[in-house]
Amino acid sequence: MSETQPESGDTTPLFALFDEASGDVAVGELEAAVEKYRRCIEIDPLFFDGWHALGMALMKTGRFPEAIEAGLKATQLQPNDQLAWSSLSMFYVRNHQIAEAESAGVKARILSWGGKIAKEEDRVESCAESPAS
Repeated sequence: MSETQPESGDTTPLFALFDEASGDVAVGELEAAVEKYRRCIEIDPLFFDGWHALGMALMKTGRFPEAIEAGLKATQLQPNDQLAWSSLSMFYVRNHQIAEAESAGVKARILSWGGKIAKEEDRVESCAESPAS
């Protein structure tokens, strides 16, 4: 899990729910995991790990358009996260959106070279302007 802290003061319920969802993924209970990850992002719409994990679980269930939405939100929250861009690229590939997959993959590659996609203040502004999905 990243260093992302939920906006609410008490993080224990959120992290416990996130851990339960991750356990569900580990044993193949993907629909239960999707539901719990959705609850995580309802608790804290700025919870990057929740959005990223939701996207991965949705991809595993074959719900690629929904995975892409979650992946886009994750990259908006942390535009300089290489794994978020790599995952988004994979979601696009699974949905047969090759041009979009290549674009996301290039951003992941730039980050792997030590580059940046956005300045930190850009990320904060874009998250403040955009309502949670």
